[in-house]
Amino acid sequence: MQTQSWPRLARTNHRESHPSGRFSKETTYYMALVVLVLVLSLAAAVVVTGTGGGAFDFRADLDHPYAGSSLSRHDVVRHGARASKTRAAWLTAKLAGVLSNRRGGVSPADVRLSPLSDQGHSLTVGIGTPPQPRKLIVDTGSDLIWTQCKLSSSTAAAARHGSPPVYDPGESSTFAFLPCSDRLCQEGQFSFKNCTSKNRCVYEDVYGSAAAVGVLASESFTFGARRAVSLRLGFGCGALSAGSLIGATGILGLSPESLSLITQLKIQRFSYCLTPFADKKTSPLLFGAMADLSRHKTTGPIQTTAIVSNPVETVYYYVPLVGISLGHKRLAVPAASLAMRPDGGGGTIVDSGSTVAYLVEAAFEAVKEAVMDVVRLPVANRTVEDYELCFVLPRRTAAAAMEAVQVPPLVLHFDGGAAMVLPRDNYFQEPRAGLMCLAVGKTTDGSGVSIIGNVQQQNMHVLFDVQHHKFSFAPTQCDQI
Repeated sequence: MQTQSWPRLARTNHRESHPSGRFSKETTYYMALVVLVLVLSLAAAVVVTGTGGGAFDFRADLDHPYAGSSLSRHDVVRHGARASKTRAAWLTAKLAGVLSNRRGGVSPADVRLSPLSDQGHSLTVGIGTPPQPRKLIVDTGSDLIWTQCKLSSSTAAAARHGSPPVYDPGESSTFAFLPCSDRLCQEGQFSFKNCTSKNRCVYEDVYGSAAAVGVLASESFTFGARRAVSLRLGFGCGALSAGSLIGATGILGLSPESLSLITQLKIQRFSYCLTPFADKKTSPLLFGAMADLSRHKTTGPIQTTAIVSNPVETVYYYVPLVGISLGHKRLAVPAASLAMRPDGGGGTIVDSGSTVAYLVEAAFEAVKEAVMDVVRLPVANRTVEDYELCFVLPRRTAAAAMEAVQVPPLVLHFDGGAAMVLPRDNYFQEPRAGLMCLAVGKTTDGSGVSIIGNVQQQNMHVLFDVQHHKFSFAPTQCDQI
């Protein structure tokens, strides 16, 4: 995908530092110029705030990150693990930046970029009137809803060269800029933002996969093909300044923050059930009254724990992980290593944008040692890139030799007694023929957060009760919902 290089904005509201740490002196001038181009190219429209109330009872089917791809199962698994390693490094650096800035403004270390589409499921929505179908990556770890917009000849050229078509505000009768006084501009937590002389709220946001710049606006979003629902939302209309999305044009944020779909529409609960990552099948996403685990057949009990608040980082869904078992053996993981610290460091998030899990070092080493004790296979001399531990599978004619390996479940224990029981395929992967690798990585930074990723959540119906701050889950055959 061809990206558009825009200057970075003047810093007015810090959530995280840009990886480069350098900013152009002409930033404000050029960003105002970009907005001016938008103003000249679009018809005037009445500004409408994207907030809304009422019930949003809706089902959508998420596309797999590699739906329609010719990549093999092994390739899909490796791509997802690589992207998860990048995202974990970014999340850790981001939180470290937040914590250090409270104590003196130290920037996080540089982290490499990797396409979020390597691990994030996506949803096709209609943007504008008439609707322009665009694919957005669904991310519980993002708040801003944004899409790449047709702002100049460079974005149009990118579309002509095989990238997905970008949204064109000039073709919509319902597009409107949001002024700087709008709540979304005032409350939005961006990497950088600024108010231009045209009263436009321009921003830059940095992700583990990309950096995006744009202007806040409002537009009609249409969900669903059979039963279309159109709603007005605030969103970011912009372009990539670094990284890529590969096959998608933006992000649909589902976090608890101000700019997300959940907060703007006052959605009280949502759930999803991810099919196995290597299968490339669609996965159901449910909102409102339809997000009810008891309405669907489960293969195990429904269990519930709390969604806990982080005092400094409010964009993620934190859950109180208190212990880990392998089979019936409780591992010697210090409770303090899993707990969220008073300063906001540590803790555990449930993330739809990560594939493999990540644990803080003490927890990871305990899991690694226990796994090596129970898996009666030779350890691979040279571990596959992006995996910490791999085993050599027995030679078999079958393509999926891992299926013959018996291991006890990995159990995640939460405060209140809830326990997420992970079968072999939810914590092991086969990234190459003949190798079985632990789908759990290690977070080494002292402020690092543990991550429950897509592999752990596959065939697990998970529900986020935002209103009551509860997280529920039940093992489920997701392709049967």
